[in-house]
Amino acid sequence: MRLGVAALLGAIVMFLWGFVSHMLLPIGEMGFRAPTNEDVVIAATHDGLPAEGGVTMVPWLGPEGMNDPAKMAAYEAKAAASPYAFVVWKAQGTSKFDMGQNLAKEFVTNLVCAAMVAFVLALGPFAFGRRVMVAGLMGLFAWAAIQVPFWNWYRFPFDFTLGILIQQVVGWLLAGAAIAWWLGRGEKAA
Repeated sequence: MRLGVAALLGAIVMFLWGFVSHMLLPIGEMGFRAPTNEDVVIAATHDGLPAEGGVTMVPWLGPEGMNDPAKMAAYEAKAAASPYAFVVWKAQGTSKFDMGQNLAKEFVTNLVCAAMVAFVLALGPFAFGRRVMVAGLMGLFAWAAIQVPFWNWYRFPFDFTLGILIQQVVGWLLAGAAIAWWLGRGEKAA
C-alpha cells in the first residue's frame, strides 16, 4: 500500500508537470518547426509513404541495401545532396484536440514509471535528498538511453533533445520529491 500511494503521488506530479511543460512553458514544443507549405507535404506523404503507416526516413536505405556496394554508393550520393527526414507516419490522423485516450495512456505510463521509481527509492533507508537525486538520475538515465541515440542516429534536433532532457529530469526530480516525501513519512517513527 505504501508503494502504491507513493507511485500514485509520483504519477500525479509527473502528469501535472507534463501539462505545465507542454501547455504553460515552451519546453514541450522545443525543436518543433511549422512546415512552410503543409498542404504540399501532406499530399506528398499520401503519394510517397507506405499505406500501412509506420516510421521511415528519407533518403532510405533498407537492410537489404547494406550489402550491395552499388546501392550504398547511390544512397551516399543521394543522402549528401538531399534533405533528411525522420517521419512517423499514419495514413489517417486524429484530432490534436481529441486527447482523452492519449491523456489516459500518458497517466498509466506515468503510474507504471512512478511505481518503478518508488520501488527503487524504497530499497534502502535513504534520506529525502538522496531519494530525490536518485529519481532525477533515473530520469536522466531514461533520456540518455532513449533520446540521445535518436539525436545521434536519427538526427533529432538538439533543441528537441534538450527539451526532452528538461522534461524528464525536472519531472522525475519533482515526482521523486513526492515519492520520497511519502516513503519517508513512516520511516522517521520507526
